Amino acid sequence: MTAPTRAKLADGRDLLFFALPGHSPEPVADRRPLPERNPDQSQLRFDRSTGQWVIIAALRQDRTYKPPADQCPLCPGPTGSTSEVPAPDYDVVVFENRFPSLSGAGQPMGAPTGDGFVAAPGHGRTEVICFSSDHTGSFSALPPAHARLVVDAWRHRTADLLATAGIEQVFCFENRGEEIGVTLSHPHGQIYGYPYLTPRTATMLEQAREHRKHHGNNLFASLLAHEVADGSRIVARSELFTAFVPFAARWPVEVHIYPNRFVRNLVELTDDELDAFARLYLDVLGRFDRMYSAPLPYISALHQYADTEAQADGYFHVELMSIRRSATKLKYLAASESAMGAFIGDVMPESVAQRLRELA
Repeated sequence: MTAPTRAKLADGRDLLFFALPGHSPEPVADRRPLPERNPDQSQLRFDRSTGQWVIIAALRQDRTYKPPADQCPLCPGPTGSTSEVPAPDYDVVVFENRFPSLSGAGQPMGAPTGDGFVAAPGHGRTEVICFSSDHTGSFSALPPAHARLVVDAWRHRTADLLATAGIEQVFCFENRGEEIGVTLSHPHGQIYGYPYLTPRTATMLEQAREHRKHHGNNLFASLLAHEVADGSRIVARSELFTAFVPFAARWPVEVHIYPNRFVRNLVELTDDELDAFARLYLDVLGRFDRMYSAPLPYISALHQYADTEAQADGYFHVELMSIRRSATKLKYLAASESAMGAFIGDVMPESVAQRLRELA
């Protein structure tokens, strides 16, 4: 496991530098006059109509919004007075979000009992991960060794957060492109430590439990085996990983990446599997960038599970999705999707898979 160089920001937030071989991080003191942190910056409210927790984080209204390149808070700040990364340079860096959705220590959240409105402190963890110091770069443009370093940082943070009291689920993700809603163009992602199982995860695990009850095997392993046997939606496949467009894809462009053996999270992958994952991940992102004349906006979601009885059937995988349904059109989540949760596909999954295969 990669051991980061640790530092602190002016308001006490953690800052971790992950370095390539031969590189030594050189953080400087953060001299910004930041306000004192409030550990209770968000709130959880329980929606009894759905049985789900909702995060209310009003402080996020104040987060940095599309600054000019010379004022980017994710670029290196060698003077210690301009950036979230006070250092002359870096390879990969992780720090606690200044405008967090979740922060502070607590206990995992179960569904409340009783009547009336229920609220709780928004305890948990939200971090920012910068993939590179290059402001104009992208994940798809990273050299393989650098991409593997990002994977190592994800893996380190996953292990650390899963071992933290009060964290029920660890979610690493990237939003890329203004069409997705990105407000900082510097290549970066985020890492959330939720104090509860998110609705999508809870639903998937329930489906997996029902599948095991009726069929005696793992749902995700079964889906992967069916996709490989069918073949029409496979995008790329190696000895250790498979990328495919799912049979019931929700998004105009959607690719799932699965390890070829059952693991619950990045921590359980071997070194060879981590290398293979980084290579295939870069491969798929490269195909995304070649689909149209401009880079594809996308969301990357790493589905990870804890080694607990409740999450025993969780199978690590990545879901990549884009709202672009053609070179000039976007898919909007309108009434059917947003109000009813009923997705309507605009393109055939098999045609998307064929197009991506041709972009090798």
